[in-house]
Amino acid sequence: MRLKAPFETSSEVTWDRRILLVEVGVDGFDGWGEITAAEDPFYNAETTETAWHITRDFIVPIVIGRSVDSAAEIASLLDPIRGHEMAKAGMENAVWDIEAQQKGVPLAKLLGGTRQEIPCGVSIGIQTSISALLAKIDCELRAGYQRIKIKIKPGRDVEVVAAVRRQYPDIRLMVDANSAYRLEQLELLKTFDLYDLLMIEQPLAWDDIYQHSLLQTQLRTPICLDECIHSPSHAEAAIKLGACRIINIKLGRVGGHARARQVHDLCLRHSIPVWCGGMLESGVGRAHNIAMSALPGFTLPGDVSASQRYWDEDIIEPEVEVSPSGTIRVPITPGLGYGIRRRKVEELTVRQERWRA
Repeated sequence: MRLKAPFETSSEVTWDRRILLVEVGVDGFDGWGEITAAEDPFYNAETTETAWHITRDFIVPIVIGRSVDSAAEIASLLDPIRGHEMAKAGMENAVWDIEAQQKGVPLAKLLGGTRQEIPCGVSIGIQTSISALLAKIDCELRAGYQRIKIKIKPGRDVEVVAAVRRQYPDIRLMVDANSAYRLEQLELLKTFDLYDLLMIEQPLAWDDIYQHSLLQTQLRTPICLDECIHSPSHAEAAIKLGACRIINIKLGRVGGHARARQVHDLCLRHSIPVWCGGMLESGVGRAHNIAMSALPGFTLPGDVSASQRYWDEDIIEPEVEVSPSGTIRVPITPGLGYGIRRRKVEELTVRQERWRA
């Protein structure tokens, strides 16, 4: 699926998304999940190609033909596979869709969601110029989005943030560094305290928690951890070390709804706000994000935005829409709450495999 515009972070530029979908059949029900790995290993170690291999050669043999009492058991079945959380999540989340259909309830309700609508923010990639960024922000604010996140990297950081703050002194603004900085750049990072930011996301190494704890003591701005939180135990370590004041929960990064809910519950007990990050998902992944974001601890606007921000045509119906006040209604129909446009999926499909028990 081609994006409407290229999306640039500190490490890569994305134009086209190779999206890996998982369809699972159980007792006459079909459930859908999305493996949110990127095309390259620049966000985490997984890629579309590695996820295909792990799913085909390891995940499918473990789950095919197995009987489980709930979708939450899939995570435990897949525990022997180390890592590969995004591949695991694609399978598990499809089974959650099925369980919600079987029980005749919306997926959000099955997960424990309490919200009827979720607040939405947007993530804006690095732009060609400050003027282009300001124009993009203006467009998103007029669309109603409640929070603006801008990507930064060395050389495209403080000056950019300062310009945005001059133009928009009162908006909820955050920055995402995608691990582009080092602790030795402390004085530069402390400069962000001048701009009343909601948070700075993952400024240091993608696999670090300890150095973030040292940095957070030096910053007034809350640190939000993303790339380094792969499990509830990682989240617990980060909280106890004081490495962050906010955590971004991405379904794929933590291995699916079961683990995401555990991270959410842990953060709720420790009064750590959470929000839902995005991975340029198709409508399938976006629908799962909406369901998860209905949980009570998701108090900050996430990166779950309208289908039309990214795609000329999504693969779900209806497409995800955002209200003028910057919210998305949580579906109330059983399961995922969105239909799959199978013909569109077939048109876009370049490779597929099927298994039967």
